[in-house]
Amino acid sequence: MALDRDILPANVKTKNYDLRIYDLELGGRFSYHGTVTVDIEINQALTEITLNAYQLQIHSAELFTEHTKTESSIKASGITYDKKARRATLHFGTEVPTTPHGKLTIDFAGTINDTVNPVETQMAGFYRSKYRPVTSPAKSVPVVDGSHYMFSTQFESSDARRAFPCWDEPNLKATFDVTIELPEDQVALSNMPEKSSTKSAKKAGYKEVKFERTPVMSTYLLAWAVGDFECVEGVTKREYRGGRLPVRVWTTRGLKEQGRWALGNACQIVDYFSEIFHIEYPTTAVLFDEVTSDQKFRRRVAYVVAHELAHQWFGNLVTMDWWNELWLNEGFATWVGWFALDHLYPDWSTWANFITDGTQVAFGLDSLRNSHPIEVPVRDALEVDQIFDHISYLKGSSVIRMLAAHLGVETFLKGVSDYLKAHTYGNATTNDLWTALAQASGKDVSQFMDAWIRKIGFPVVTVAEEPGQIGVEQSRFLLTGDVKPDEDQTTWWIPLGLTTGDQATSTEASALTSKEETIRRIDETFYKLNKNQTGFYRTNYPPARLAKLGQAAGQLSIEDRIGLIGDAAALAKSGHGTTAAVLPFLDGFRAERHPLVWAQLTDSLSEIRSIFSADNERLAQALRAFTLRLVSPAAEKIGWEFTPQEDFLTGQLRANLLSTAGACGHEAIIAEAQRRFAAYQSGDKSAVHPSLRRTIFDIAVREGGKEAYEQVKQEYLSTTSIDGKEAALYSLGRIQTPELAKEYLEFLFSPAVATQDVHSGGSALAANAKTRQIQWEWIKEHWGMIRERLGGNMVVLDRYVRLTLRRFADEETRRDIEAFFEGKDNRGYDRTLGVVADTIKGNASYRERDREIVREWLAANGYL
Repeated sequence: MALDRDILPANVKTKNYDLRIYDLELGGRFSYHGTVTVDIEINQALTEITLNAYQLQIHSAELFTEHTKTESSIKASGITYDKKARRATLHFGTEVPTTPHGKLTIDFAGTINDTVNPVETQMAGFYRSKYRPVTSPAKSVPVVDGSHYMFSTQFESSDARRAFPCWDEPNLKATFDVTIELPEDQVALSNMPEKSSTKSAKKAGYKEVKFERTPVMSTYLLAWAVGDFECVEGVTKREYRGGRLPVRVWTTRGLKEQGRWALGNACQIVDYFSEIFHIEYPTTAVLFDEVTSDQKFRRRVAYVVAHELAHQWFGNLVTMDWWNELWLNEGFATWVGWFALDHLYPDWSTWANFITDGTQVAFGLDSLRNSHPIEVPVRDALEVDQIFDHISYLKGSSVIRMLAAHLGVETFLKGVSDYLKAHTYGNATTNDLWTALAQASGKDVSQFMDAWIRKIGFPVVTVAEEPGQIGVEQSRFLLTGDVKPDEDQTTWWIPLGLTTGDQATSTEASALTSKEETIRRIDETFYKLNKNQTGFYRTNYPPARLAKLGQAAGQLSIEDRIGLIGDAAALAKSGHGTTAAVLPFLDGFRAERHPLVWAQLTDSLSEIRSIFSADNERLAQALRAFTLRLVSPAAEKIGWEFTPQEDFLTGQLRANLLSTAGACGHEAIIAEAQRRFAAYQSGDKSAVHPSLRRTIFDIAVREGGKEAYEQVKQEYLSTTSIDGKEAALYSLGRIQTPELAKEYLEFLFSPAVATQDVHSGGSALAANAKTRQIQWEWIKEHWGMIRERLGGNMVVLDRYVRLTLRRFADEETRRDIEAFFEGKDNRGYDRTLGVVADTIKGNASYRERDREIVREWLAANGYL
């Protein structure tokens, strides 16, 4: 057994699972039965077999072996369970010799878990989800308290063991044959196409659906679903093995038209990935409706389709050897998802969007002391769940983008293709990837990339100017600004991407490979580091140079303008700069036109308002006035009306500017939002454009009190639009009174809100200065219930803790949070508690350091 991880004994190797799921109880306890026969190789004599099983009842187990041409069978004489390790051991009472040909048959029973029942697990294993049918459902669909149910699985990272006994580790691959017994009027889906469908020999009105055998894959990749489904279908343009590949997007009955946008993207993305990886396609239900969905949801759907399809190569075809290298799956799937969007929709400014939604978010977590390296030791399943975070996904994809830019995208993709081909249907490590990229590029990739993957944090490059030259120095960046010498031992390879000269066309691709260096022949009229923000680091310019760069925005790419704004705000927070310098710098972007630069501007201003406004209403009002002066001209110019000719991003800019102006008190925008909301409630659904739904609902709830709150809550309960539900949950968090805050918290944890959606409302309440503390007091009072309700899936609980507690900016609350969780069993979210503590500490020190500076600047400029 490996010392750094808790894994199963190596005495058994799995080859194929023949899994049959039957006797689904459609109501009541929602139980089911199953039989799994596993073809195994016994490579060490044994008296017992240990495998993974959790919350299952194993009725019997029988082992069939062939040894020296003699067949024999033996039944398990006893079965013991290790609940903590989520394992079962089958005891046979006598020694079983080695054999390449063994079969283990296990009969078992389980429960189709409930997404809202706090006693059961949620969204893990084989679980049930309630929904509201939009048309008459199949007669056999279970109905409980007015809610209809469908069934599906979620096995990543280590939850296949909740659905059937198995060897549930990523490098224990096998093939799978799946058979499901279900009502004749429902549909069964799995990884592979349907092989046969026959009437059940045991139950009238039921059928047995058998699926084709899967390729060799890990248990966490297996999936199935049972429900009242229908699909839209298309085919790829490219031919695969002599024919075009059919592509289907499945929905519950009546919603299939919302799958057409996903379908169109899926067909194109399958072809594109097959081409760039030079490997043919070796199977996500997302909904988008052209009429009722926000246009930004269009981008999200396209990205999710691309990300999930990328897993057919990164995860399914080639799987990381162990969870410590999760980034090989998720970092790559994230980067490739964005890469596909840029190819399909070049007018979307995809890589600029990646800077705002990817790199800047990754910076936020990785600038904390309690961050972790991309590649991090993982001992068991509970530790795995905590690294499904911004480091594995967003830092991972950001450093991939940096490496691809350095090697050249074509060379990079050639190396990736070689890596995939070399490890097809197998497992691989980070070193395997470095080897393939080194062979493709002729460069020692491991030498300059290892620190980015295996060391915590990232650098800030500080620039010092001298006539005709600059000095650059790297050090670890912490948002708290208090890096200790022993925390600053890493020397990163940093691609400088230096651009200099009047026309900003001369780019030096040299890298900083030491702690400091001098760069000569600098044109002092203009220079900038990190061209197009491909490097994963922040740049700290002298104040005068930062001001000049702001004035030269016309010479900068969209990505560079976003990076400058993000860096300036973060460096003020860490103490490398001051907010008094940042505010006039941001004010200089008043003439900015690009939607994604505006997104970074408003995000940075929102963070400043959040930190300095919590306990000082005069300061809060002054910061709102500053923001309003900045955004009002652009908000008034863009207006409320969408035109057929305008592009996708213009619609996003409209929503952002109107939301920001409304939140800061723009009277005309508030009045128009209220007028449109009233018309919408009176039956004129065209009064609220889907892309302004969140904007208008936010303003309505903030200004309209109890009445508007109830109306938006009803919207959540009645809408069939997926993004409409999400918008309503966020908008409900704009309430302004303690009474409504407590009422909303009760609603969030009622059966009306799906477990996986609770964090949306919690995040909104945390972002609201009027409700942030109220929510924390409520969490403390109801923690036992919250822990049970969300704790069945630790990813869900971990996300909720992070999003509800990170916004505080005072040491008193930080100490209160630490004291509350001290002594509790915090496994599964202990890392996040450290992140929360670090974040609050950084916020508090920033507020304490710059509060008076901010007040003085606002007063001097007429805002106070």
